[in-house]
Amino acid sequence: MRHSKKVNHLGRQAGHRKLMLANMAASLIKSKKINTTVAKAKALKKYVEPLITKSKTDSTHSRRIVFGYLQDKEAVKELFGDVASKIMDRPGGYTRILKTGNRLGDNAEMCLIELVDYNQNYNGTAAPAKKKSRRGSSKKKADSASDATIVEDSSTEEKAPKAKKSTKDKKED
Repeated sequence: MRHSKKVNHLGRQAGHRKLMLANMAASLIKSKKINTTVAKAKALKKYVEPLITKSKTDSTHSRRIVFGYLQDKEAVKELFGDVASKIMDRPGGYTRILKTGNRLGDNAEMCLIELVDYNQNYNGTAAPAKKKSRRGSSKKKADSASDATIVEDSSTEEKAPKAKKSTKDKKED
């Protein structure tokens, strides 16, 4: 039975596990998304979400507590500056885990863990994707044909001035 065994040890001793999670949390805060295994991502989610919640109250005490976990000044500055302003209205669930398949070498389940408010595709701030239709291939051919004519026109315009220069040079000689 698994009573009172909430920590995934990840095959590491306690010191190594704490440093690894601190390093991964700092990388996640700095770059907003990282690729890792699903087990590490789930452990990281439990590690980093309380720190993000702590960043909502910008005080010296909360900064010192977060620095005790992260051990990275730049990550703490980023967390209390940019990240805290974006997540202020969110009540929880600051990270998202997206599974990306298995790793080729050892077939480990891989995923992408990211901060929710920084993904442009999910927030709706990115341009909406065009719908693909089965009968849209004729339109694509027409569009590519018009693009090809534009390219041809631009290439003939470039050649024409060169030809005039060469005829002028011949007349001057």
